[in-house]
Amino acid sequence: MGIGFFKVPTPVNEPVKSYAPGSPEREELQRTYKEMKSKEVDVPMYIGGDLVRTEKKHPLVQPHDHQHILGYFHEGEAEHVEQAINAALAAREMWANMGWEHRASIFLKAADLLAGPWRARMNAATMLGQSKNAYQAEIDSACELIDFLRFNAQYATEIYQMQPESSPGVWNRMEHRPLEGFVFALTPFNFTAIAGNLPASAALMGNVVVWKPAYTQIYAAHVIMELLLEAGLPEGVINLIYVDGPTAGDIIFSHPDFAGIHFTGSTAVFQNIWKTIGNNIHKYKTYPRIVGETGGKDFILAHPSADAKGLATAISRGAFEYQGQKCSAASRAYIPSNLWDEVKAYVQEDVKSFKMGPPEDFSNFINAVIDEKSFDKIAQYLDNAKNSPEVEIIAGGGYDKSKGYFIEPTVLLSHNPQYVTMCEEIFGPVITIYVYDENNFEDTLQLVNETSPYALTGAIFSRDRYAIETAAKALSHAAGNFYINDKPTGAVVGQQPFGGSRASGTNDKAGSMLNLLRWVSARSIKETFVSPTDYRYPFLGEDKK
Repeated sequence: MGIGFFKVPTPVNEPVKSYAPGSPEREELQRTYKEMKSKEVDVPMYIGGDLVRTEKKHPLVQPHDHQHILGYFHEGEAEHVEQAINAALAAREMWANMGWEHRASIFLKAADLLAGPWRARMNAATMLGQSKNAYQAEIDSACELIDFLRFNAQYATEIYQMQPESSPGVWNRMEHRPLEGFVFALTPFNFTAIAGNLPASAALMGNVVVWKPAYTQIYAAHVIMELLLEAGLPEGVINLIYVDGPTAGDIIFSHPDFAGIHFTGSTAVFQNIWKTIGNNIHKYKTYPRIVGETGGKDFILAHPSADAKGLATAISRGAFEYQGQKCSAASRAYIPSNLWDEVKAYVQEDVKSFKMGPPEDFSNFINAVIDEKSFDKIAQYLDNAKNSPEVEIIAGGGYDKSKGYFIEPTVLLSHNPQYVTMCEEIFGPVITIYVYDENNFEDTLQLVNETSPYALTGAIFSRDRYAIETAAKALSHAAGNFYINDKPTGAVVGQQPFGGSRASGTNDKAGSMLNLLRWVSARSIKETFVSPTDYRYPFLGEDKK
């Protein structure tokens, strides 16, 4: 029971450490990376207060060295999904009734632990298991996750403070209750911060959670779970299971207490989940909240007035950081003919200078893609491009999976704006460029808007403010996160709330109060201080003659 209106510590975005040679954070991370790499971990599921191990053990491997085993995780079955749901529901009443300030304190403590003694361990886990370089791990698994935990506590206070006006003799109040049931968090491989935020944000608002991470992110997910437990998360509030998707879905989406899904992943999977929920809608106690961020075919559009060097840098960073495995990664670019030769030279120079290899060598800008399935898919796109008269490779194009899943950063020049790599999400280090007539900027706006079913991120480069305004209006529904003279990646919690619409998701804006509002169900309360004692209203009186 609350006895005050509490103000949480004012959140400030966590500073990004440089990891420059000789810096203490670099030395600590290198040491931690080496120690973790040398040990094999045994990763159980976390169900209620139990560490659950099974006979089905699967190896955890490094994408950049797939022969090196980091440890093993214990895969569950249908019975473990049921156990996780039951554990969540058993924990629900006490967790929902806990004062919000005590719930917030747990996640604020987790943020401080991560900012301090847990930072190197979380970053090293992300580097090892997901093949991120030190900087990409730092901005993700440290800074962004810390920001989610701290800013979400602030957003929670703002939600609880959202109260209606009251008229004379009446006190109106609004309760923001957790959902009635459990939330399913289905998280991706590419961002440790997303894997932590999807279950934690729902739990912060008093919900209990069944969390299923991508198998290729389990190594870091295990560290997240240990962090939350160290911060004081009670048993059963978040239950971490490793079960294949169909097995989990069959049980969760048929359960009467299913109250919502917090999802980041592919569009096809999300659409199938939505369809399944619709087909089962009669089974649920309440209409489930469906929150999802899915794919993208993110664009960079340049106006003839754009600065060529800034544009080229945005392509090099936006397309190739973390091997293009970001739903926000620049995947298609539209360059005016007057700038193309200069931009081409800059981009080719950049790509030629990239070093590629394992993340333990801090000089490597490019690391491996996540697994063999992803590698083979991207390689097929490259093979098709090599055999197509509609496209030419102007940088990269090679690949090798003998030791790790390495694909060269690749720049394709398409002569057809509807070529497959201009339209389909690849999720790898590949960008396709279309050169348009510098006099056809407004026609190109329409092309950008209509080429892809997605609407996640996009960027306009221009030194002409009229052109910027024209593009911002014409592309108002083409990107949920729109960038002016910057790459379309790198959204910061509290600064650029993230999410898109169309085939890119429900646009519920992670990193803002809007997302947390999805995890509460409001109840309006009207209290009348002096109740009427006569049903008659004044209008019922008779007119005087």
